[in-house]
Amino acid sequence: MLAAAAPAPAQSDFSSPYVPTPTVAVERMLGLAQVTRDDLVMDLGSGDGRIVIAAAKRHGARATGVEYDPKLVALSRQNALAAGVGERVRFVEGDLFDVDLSPATVVTVYLLPDVNLKLRDKLLRELRPGARVVAHDFDFESWRPDRVESFYAPEKNRGRGGTSRVMLWIVPAEVRGTWVLRSAALPAPGEAQVVLSQNFQVLEGDAMLGERRAALREPALRGAVIRFSLDAVAGPLRFAGEVRGDEIAGTVRGAAGTWPWRATRRR
Repeated sequence: MLAAAAPAPAQSDFSSPYVPTPTVAVERMLGLAQVTRDDLVMDLGSGDGRIVIAAAKRHGARATGVEYDPKLVALSRQNALAAGVGERVRFVEGDLFDVDLSPATVVTVYLLPDVNLKLRDKLLRELRPGARVVAHDFDFESWRPDRVESFYAPEKNRGRGGTSRVMLWIVPAEVRGTWVLRSAALPAPGEAQVVLSQNFQVLEGDAMLGERRAALREPALRGAVIRFSLDAVAGPLRFAGEVRGDEIAGTVRGAAGTWPWRATRRR
């Protein structure tokens, strides 16, 4: 569904146009998110329920639709029963800004740009690192997508056809700050101070190895998984780890072998 923007929260605007997501876009969105039966999909502005129903019927997922129009909610429930997925889906009548997104592993949207922009902070605040967000046609401005696909959708423009674009974001962990990193791979005393800056999933940073400052090379963040390299005296060290709040743990590889490493954020 495509919801019109308004000064008040989007879902309170009952004059918003209902524009169904093209059938081809539904499957491309769910495919881009790699939805499986282990997922809980939440479609915000779910219209006639087609994304929710497809997630359950074709991918085996549990799915929830959030829609402010009671007539569309009723239609969605009828469509789900007809499709034989009534037990795996539910539809909530209400404002998408009020719903708790934290249980979702995948969120899908087809909303106007300024509604997306209002929604962006809620997605980043409530979804767990590694959750996937997929949007049709309209993005989240400065939060750049991790992947984009464009294709022809014959149902667009009232059957005249047109190009659709679907975009995927992986919700990043929050890693900005100063970290104390410890590993036997590091020069004595086996400790470094790492400072990370973050713009969504894009990282920059450097480390103090004793008295020597070294820039982090190729830092990358995908969900809760962080990777970067440091140039040590004995050669490059390649770090990979998982972020868990104020701690990171993983392995570091160098020319002489592989070691564990841990980091703790200073508060």
